[in-house]
Amino acid sequence: MKLAKTDIHETLNQLNARAVPENHPVATQFSDTFGEHTLFLDTEGLSIIEPAQEAEDERPTGQVVKLASWLDNTHTQLMVQEPEYTDTFVVLRRAA
Repeated sequence: MKLAKTDIHETLNQLNARAVPENHPVATQFSDTFGEHTLFLDTEGLSIIEPAQEAEDERPTGQVVKLASWLDNTHTQLMVQEPEYTDTFVVLRRAA
């Protein structure tokens, strides 16, 4: 899913990652393969956030889904993989 700017900011506050700019060439390539998503890069590779099931009284959360892994230690090449739902969740919007 595409995240709003505030949700991207909240995600970056919770993960050691950086958001891939929407105009970056890799964003277009992965959009063609996986659909419209906000992409994040970290030491493990490339990930997206998918909505997580939530109770009515809880804040919206997302689950980190890994789409590609680094092929080398210099983090210059990614290898696409089957989507891997991780055990990492983020709060998308904080309560006021």
